[in-house]
Amino acid sequence: METKELLKKVRQIEISIRGVVNEVFAGEYHSVFKGRGMEFAEVREYQPGDDVRTIDWNVSARMNHPYVKVFDEERELTVMVLFDASSSESFGSRNQIKGELAIEIAALLASSAIRNNDKVGLIIFSDHIEKFVAPRKGRKHVLRVIRELLYVATAPEYQASSQTDIASALEYMNQILKRRATVFLISDFMAEDFDKDLQIANRRHDLVAIRLIDPLEERLPDVGLIELEDLETGETLLLDTSYQEIRQSVTENALTQKNQLDKKFKSIGIDYIDIYTHQSYIKPLTRFFRARAKRFH
Repeated sequence: METKELLKKVRQIEISIRGVVNEVFAGEYHSVFKGRGMEFAEVREYQPGDDVRTIDWNVSARMNHPYVKVFDEERELTVMVLFDASSSESFGSRNQIKGELAIEIAALLASSAIRNNDKVGLIIFSDHIEKFVAPRKGRKHVLRVIRELLYVATAPEYQASSQTDIASALEYMNQILKRRATVFLISDFMAEDFDKDLQIANRRHDLVAIRLIDPLEERLPDVGLIELEDLETGETLLLDTSYQEIRQSVTENALTQKNQLDKKFKSIGIDYIDIYTHQSYIKPLTRFFRARAKRFH
């Protein structure tokens, strides 16, 4: 995509999400995240009613008495978007591919952060870090974030790696972000061995997982012989979808993987949102934000 076309697409996305940011999403974003960035201030003796999660175990052990960490609210928030650009994101059977959906969601979150005068940053990853954009404020900056997302998705000269390594992306983020941030991890989570880094990231930051799903991944239609290709490994498989047993096996396997990931998120204490490619992303996002607002207020 040439620069002129790229800028035109940036403008189209900005216009398409502006109404959502202004009318629906900004209020929900503000009520849930604004002022929830916390900065360490001091330690003091534990008092009845204090949150046990704030106990400083090292200090408590030295003093032989429980002490808690005290935090001050930061005036501004840092929002970091972790964006999966691996090959599996280029799959889609309905309205749009997962990667296109991810770009709109990332742009919406970034624009909401900027509208609330917060900083926003971006990490684009596959099996390595493709691009890092340091957190900053301002409309020009959010347009740069959108431009970088579109470049990875559409530029013919750019080829992201086909593989996915969520663990290395989280490890990289944990190294560069020294202060607590709100982190949106946007992916289809077709990766392995990222539990440990997920736990570490969730302890340090306010982590929200946004899982992208295409309905065809969960339910195959009866269309006879089809050839399926794993976009990340290149492996192909010939399936006869006229057999109900085969279709049922695909559905059960997909639901098993989905349930396992659900349990992983819940056990670690991570909020997550499922967004399907054939549905509007606005409803699940606003529904999540409203539920979260009720929980925090």
